[in-house]
Amino acid sequence: MSTAAPARVPEDPYRLTPEDVAEPPLGLRAILRRVGPGIILASAIVGTGELIATTRLGAQVGYTALWVILVSCFIKPVVQAEIGRYTIASGETGLASFNLFPGPRWKVNWIVWAWAVTVACTLLQVGAMFGGVAQVFSQVVPAVPVNAWMVVLLAVTLGLLLGGGYQRIERIAMINVGLFTLLTFLSALLLLRMPEYFSLGELVEGLKLRLPGEGIATAAACFGITGVGATEMFMYPYWCVEKGYARFTGKDDGSAQWRARARGWIKVMHVDILCSMIIYTLATLAFYVLGAGVLHGMGLLPESHRMIVELSNIYTRTLGGWSLPLFFAGAFACLYGVIFAATAAHSRVYADMVRLMGFFPASDYAQRVRWRKRFVWFLTVVPVILYWLIQEPARMVVAGGIAQAMMLPIIGVGTLFLRHRRLPAKVAPSPVTTALLWLAAVVMAAFAAYYLATRVI
Repeated sequence: MSTAAPARVPEDPYRLTPEDVAEPPLGLRAILRRVGPGIILASAIVGTGELIATTRLGAQVGYTALWVILVSCFIKPVVQAEIGRYTIASGETGLASFNLFPGPRWKVNWIVWAWAVTVACTLLQVGAMFGGVAQVFSQVVPAVPVNAWMVVLLAVTLGLLLGGGYQRIERIAMINVGLFTLLTFLSALLLLRMPEYFSLGELVEGLKLRLPGEGIATAAACFGITGVGATEMFMYPYWCVEKGYARFTGKDDGSAQWRARARGWIKVMHVDILCSMIIYTLATLAFYVLGAGVLHGMGLLPESHRMIVELSNIYTRTLGGWSLPLFFAGAFACLYGVIFAATAAHSRVYADMVRLMGFFPASDYAQRVRWRKRFVWFLTVVPVILYWLIQEPARMVVAGGIAQAMMLPIIGVGTLFLRHRRLPAKVAPSPVTTALLWLAAVVMAAFAAYYLATRVI
């Protein structure tokens, strides 16, 4: 058997066939060549939660909620990894896995419907991304109004997504993530040498477990979308399938070889998750510190049509006025990365939901692609309309983030079900990992309950 994945790409990446089985790579360098799904996820993460919601939270409450950001980034990858583990071991897609959960159902079960509603709410976030990118172009070319730029972006996005597969999405995501993360991290480092914006004492205070009342909605939104958000947890198994982790593992034939192969590709997935976690955690911390130091210190809260202009202070106040074009370029890459990666993923998951509802069989990949393209239209046109109607990108991001935060406890419960009731024992995680999974589920449920208690009850 070969030691590398087959070069050819099957027509249907969701079908497990014996000829696609391959041994996992050995050694860190070989493993790093196989990462990719997490990079796409990081592209979707960095733009929405980090640039807008995280920076806004810092601007609103200073360093007080720093611990929320850290908990969000470090606790949720455990859940993400266990969902990915089940996908590699079973070959089932993310929605198909959660569709096994008991409870009320109509065509599909209640968790799948909850996911569909959550994604519909997050279209507010994608609309905010469209608005943010249009604001960037409007600053560069003021003669063209924001709404006209929205139409141009809509056309470009449809052209890219309707004609591209996994490889194109992965390449664009890598460029988007690398550019803005590096520049923003540099800005945050420079902030440490500016006492008018940075205080080590305030930073340490931000590690205390407390939440300011006026920032609870933004904090809940940040917990929902920074790090791996609720919708990204559903996205990730699909990118693992299209990258090939499940195909290379193959169907469980009960052999020791399959067990070793499955554990090897699960290890590759863990490295993929670790790489993406390092990227988005550094970006998240940098954005939060810049928001808390620069924007909070200036008394600015990014809002409405001036959101991009006010956010640009995180570069111009640290790097200097010359960095404004760099901020515009980075903001475009960051925000558009969200539009591209999120729409590409959601269109795949919605198409899978249609399959689970019985509209076409799992073997009909052509129908899957047709439905995916239909949802690309829906998932790009609707957010643009939402922005035209609301015109408040920062608030749109917060609203979508709160919806994701409310979905996280459901994902936690569903993942525990997969771990204890469906996952084969021969590829089960260690007791320590299982304990961390329980801890993550409890923390996600506690945070959602706290938000509901302070806002509703």
